[in-house]
Amino acid sequence: MKKLAYILTAAMTLFMASCEDELVQNPNTTKVADNFYSNEAELEEAINAVYATLQFTGVYNTGMPAVGELPGEDAYDETPANDGGVYGMLDDFNVIPQSSLIANVWEDSYKGIQRSNIVLNRIQEIEYDDPATKSARTGEMLFIRALLYFNLVRTFGDVPLIIEEVTNPQEYFGQSRTPKGEVYGQIISDLEEASDLLPVRNESNKGRVVKTAAQALLGKVHLTLQDYTAAKSSLLDVVSATVHDLVAVDEVFSLANELNEELIFVVQYASGVNSNNEGSDAYRMFNPTGRQDGGLAGTKGHGVLKPDFYALYTDNDTRKGSYVGVLPSGLAYTNKIAVPTTVVDDSGSDWVVLRYADVLLMLAEAENELGNATEAIGYLDMIRERAGLEEYPGATDQQSIFEEIDLQRRLELVWEGQRWFDLLRQGRAQSVLGITDANKLLLPLPASQIAADPALQQNPGY
Repeated sequence: MKKLAYILTAAMTLFMASCEDELVQNPNTTKVADNFYSNEAELEEAINAVYATLQFTGVYNTGMPAVGELPGEDAYDETPANDGGVYGMLDDFNVIPQSSLIANVWEDSYKGIQRSNIVLNRIQEIEYDDPATKSARTGEMLFIRALLYFNLVRTFGDVPLIIEEVTNPQEYFGQSRTPKGEVYGQIISDLEEASDLLPVRNESNKGRVVKTAAQALLGKVHLTLQDYTAAKSSLLDVVSATVHDLVAVDEVFSLANELNEELIFVVQYASGVNSNNEGSDAYRMFNPTGRQDGGLAGTKGHGVLKPDFYALYTDNDTRKGSYVGVLPSGLAYTNKIAVPTTVVDDSGSDWVVLRYADVLLMLAEAENELGNATEAIGYLDMIRERAGLEEYPGATDQQSIFEEIDLQRRLELVWEGQRWFDLLRQGRAQSVLGITDANKLLLPLPASQIAADPALQQNPGY
């Protein structure tokens, strides 16, 4: 695990990045962990560096959105040969271990994990002016570590579980992959602890991790593990907090209404900052090559929506046009990513990780699996009515309700990196997508990791 060790070593150096809105990150000079962290201000910089990793290419800039969406049935790569074919491989289920995209997902995720580990290891020794802030920061780091491990275990299966700060990176050389059940156990433990430590959302902390973020992610984890009772309990905690609500469809992803009450946790980007390098690259990567709004060019076409998906929206569905648009050529695209005002790879759109609509749809699914049809339909109708649709008119048997929930998840959460993982946790990926090789349900570990450390055994089929 030489390369992983290298990654962990690099993560011990803080790379500061600016951010927007309520979570302000001030650039600073590079500092090494062993000679730093002597006071609250220095540790706050380290915490900002943890948040910054979520903006990295392999996490929420392009890596995880692509992994979560392109393998699904609603999107395809219009130009699979571009960028070394790494996005087209996801679409065609022929990802190779040498893929740079997969390497980025692995490496950037572990950088964030180790940065979190450093803070969690050292924060108890630092005196904060406000003990509540210290508790909140601990909860934030636990949440981010859990989120990154959740992404990794869903993508690769068993992965090395590292929860301690690495002072001697060679300590982890030869560590094998940790069984996914143990990884999930750590994720749940981190989120439960985080929920106890984090504050309720208010005007001063909208850009940070808050209690409902930990509760919502915990609900998604339980749903993934098909523990519907536990999922329901965690998700109801979000609802009972009464700090989130649905907003108008055209306001959910509006740059003018960022951090609105529907959004539970987002990764923040800001265009036109630091020589135009603080914005998201998602607009360029995940829009058709023929889309040139405002005279912009350079889109890569790695996330084009299929015409038959666009046709799933009825004419009275307000999400048609707001969430999804269509070019004169007939190519559909996500309208959730704002057109950059500077350069094409500098969109100011935040990447939405968790929002209230997802919570309601997960609650509907959990209630339906528990045999509570009335409750399931109630949550489902909240989504339908917000979209301008009538109350659910279909049959009330469990399968019919499931099919409607599934449809509304596709229409509501399109291009938020959810679809592939929905199909995986429901055990339907092979049947829906016609995948004959079950090994393709997991992605390969990066070849560089396997070459560096034979203790890391490759996933079967690669």
